[in-house]
Amino acid sequence: MNFDGAFGCRPGSESHSGQVYCCVGMLSVTGHLHHINADQLGWWLCERQLASGGLNGRPEKLPDVCYSWWVLASLKIIDRLHWVDKDKLVQFILACQDEETGGFADRPGDMVDPFHTLFGLAALSLLGDRAVKPVNPVLCMPEEVIRKAGIELQLL
Repeated sequence: MNFDGAFGCRPGSESHSGQVYCCVGMLSVTGHLHHINADQLGWWLCERQLASGGLNGRPEKLPDVCYSWWVLASLKIIDRLHWVDKDKLVQFILACQDEETGGFADRPGDMVDPFHTLFGLAALSLLGDRAVKPVNPVLCMPEEVIRKAGIELQLL
């Protein structure tokens, strides 16, 4: 954990929202979320939202649909999802959708791919879009699958 409350790939390396998700998810699975300063980490994650409404992975980088998942899932796990501007983020995600194919790209106008489509849809689920089944923020799987498997995960 870095001075900013977020996580990098190794001690002292730059914090990155993809790495934050991996660390927060692991702490959730192992029942150790109490080691996180949720307010400090939540602040760092919310600072990833740009004027476009999209989220970036680290300061001074472009927004990308995949970070909609990495950041939102982390915020959901630490109970700070309400700290982002959901309406602006939904607008950004939908602007990245190809209206002909239905898939999502990293940014508006780019080529769609399965990776960004998965994370765009999963982010829309976390934002409350009822057209998408509820997705578990720790495992990125439908909640109904998690319930049927009897898996219990810790959230703050």
